[in-house]
Amino acid sequence: MAKEQDFSTLGVRAGTRRSEFGEHSEALFLTSSFVFEDAAAAAAGFGSPGAGEGYVYSRYTNPTVTAMQDRLAALEGADACVATASGMSAILSLSMVLLKAGDHVVCSNAVFGATVQLYATLLSKFGVETTFVPPSRLEEWQRALRPTTKLLFLETPSNPLGEVADITALAALATKAGAVLAVDNVLCTPALQRPIALGADFVVHSATKHLDGQGRVLGGAVLGRRDVIFEGLNGFLRSGGPTLSAFNAWVILKGLETLGLRMRAHSQTALELARWLEEHPKVERVYYPGLASHPQHELAKTQQKTGGGIVSFDVKGGRDAAWRVVDATQLISITANLGDAKTTITHPASTTHGRLSPDVRKAAGLGEGLLRVAAGLEAASDIKADLARGLSRL
Repeated sequence: MAKEQDFSTLGVRAGTRRSEFGEHSEALFLTSSFVFEDAAAAAAGFGSPGAGEGYVYSRYTNPTVTAMQDRLAALEGADACVATASGMSAILSLSMVLLKAGDHVVCSNAVFGATVQLYATLLSKFGVETTFVPPSRLEEWQRALRPTTKLLFLETPSNPLGEVADITALAALATKAGAVLAVDNVLCTPALQRPIALGADFVVHSATKHLDGQGRVLGGAVLGRRDVIFEGLNGFLRSGGPTLSAFNAWVILKGLETLGLRMRAHSQTALELARWLEEHPKVERVYYPGLASHPQHELAKTQQKTGGGIVSFDVKGGRDAAWRVVDATQLISITANLGDAKTTITHPASTTHGRLSPDVRKAAGLGEGLLRVAAGLEAASDIKADLARGLSRL
């Protein structure tokens, strides 16, 4: 058996398909439809479209999108991948394929705010019930299980607090319950963590973040078992239409080439910021899995290569103080996006998680003084100087 290629090699080479022109950079197929040789070929294409069976219509089959899917699947160590229009459409698509009225979901309460809204509000209208539990408390997951539980869903590390869940233990729990485990790997990416190798059934991504890496396009992906991906999700995209455009797929495909390099740089800067913030007198607490003070630091070391690029911290003085730090920045971008080459800062309680009720935010540990910094590729010294300006005014 041939040795699997290194991650950096897969990021550059996996999924490459050259046309008859022999282009070196991957081709961008900006076409809505594809032409057939004859009527019989058209009938065959429309009857059984899928990977390796030709291309029909770019809502569900496009060579550029296929290349991106194959490269990401190689990086995650997954059987197959289907790309979607955004990270939230990836979660929705997987849920629509796996769930039906009467089914039950156990979801971490430390997930992106829109994910909470999807399960608590939108899917509940169609008879899907969801129980939210703390991500790192295995006994709470066990207690929440029902005979109708079909899906366990979480982010690890969580956004924005960096709480780490035991993927292997949750995978075993899901299997025993006759359910599946899906992990949102947006903060680590496969460069730092491969949930499928730890027992997860599915991985979802907001490719908008680190996979693109420069804040240029929206995209998402679901990875996992070949039967669910090709038979279920491809069919859902064909009928439901939350499709990734060929252009966005091409941008993400090129972003994957430097993913390993960028994640090492993001992580190095984030760790330096976390250590500096932990010593700052105006900071009450720092949330970063790479710190020895983090409650799941030892677990993080077993399933992540580094702590990742996201640092969150509580400032003394609540929302007013947090907003003063944000407003004092001159270098860091005030935006809720993350995974960009440019460092960003946001106040989660009023932005990414602002639609949640105060009680829900409190249960998830999202205080009014919490700030989230997504470390970019600038010099750590310049990022610290920008944060120090605001912290000095508290």
